[in-house]
Amino acid sequence: MSRPASLSEPPLPLFTAPEPVNPGRLPSYIKDHRKRLRARFLEGGAAAIPDYELLELILFGAIPRGDVKPLARTLIDRFGGLAGVITAQQAQLLKVDGVGDCVLVALKLAEAAAIRLARAKLLNRPVISSWDALLDYCHTTMAHHPVEHVRVLYLDRKNCLIADEEQGRGTVDHVPLYPREVLRRALDLDASALILVHNHPSGDPTPSAQDIALTDCIRTGAEALSLVLHDHLIIGKSREFSFKAEGLL
Repeated sequence: MSRPASLSEPPLPLFTAPEPVNPGRLPSYIKDHRKRLRARFLEGGAAAIPDYELLELILFGAIPRGDVKPLARTLIDRFGGLAGVITAQQAQLLKVDGVGDCVLVALKLAEAAAIRLARAKLLNRPVISSWDALLDYCHTTMAHHPVEHVRVLYLDRKNCLIADEEQGRGTVDHVPLYPREVLRRALDLDASALILVHNHPSGDPTPSAQDIALTDCIRTGAEALSLVLHDHLIIGKSREFSFKAEGLL
């Protein structure tokens, strides 16, 4: 006996089958998401999208054939925000699943561009009258480092930037700095003034007793060489401490 035709036919699907993935092109839902996100950015700028979506835009070029949203969220959660992601150490980034050389280059390229843009605002203009730009630059370059770094900004007679040099890096709560080397370098550059900058990875820019003593030592040496120590800035996560503003210089 033959069975009814209705029983021999394949059942109708309960759900629409997913679009087959072609290795040569993006699924439409990812392609459309990328298109919408780019359009929102072009129309409204960075203010129109949250950090994780801005990070997605950075990752699009590094991962052209996949959904980058999960990785963007993982990185934001792991490093505490977009700034923390792009300034994270390479070894720490590579521990995250999904981060390879292409992603690493994209993130470090974003960091380098941010630093150069901030630095460009200081060039060929008096630093003292461009103080907000100086603070932006210091926060961009140093606020998110996991260990202490110290930089010295050397200025000419017009207080324009001659050189911005890293003088040392240390641990989470200490960095070596040698006053003699700082002042010798000022003479080599024919500088007239300098600004010390270092970060506190804890996020609290309050100076230690050692910070204060070292600043006094460098100021005394600078005065003996007819150099001016304009300020010592300690950079925290969201604010800075100025020795000049606080009456310590």
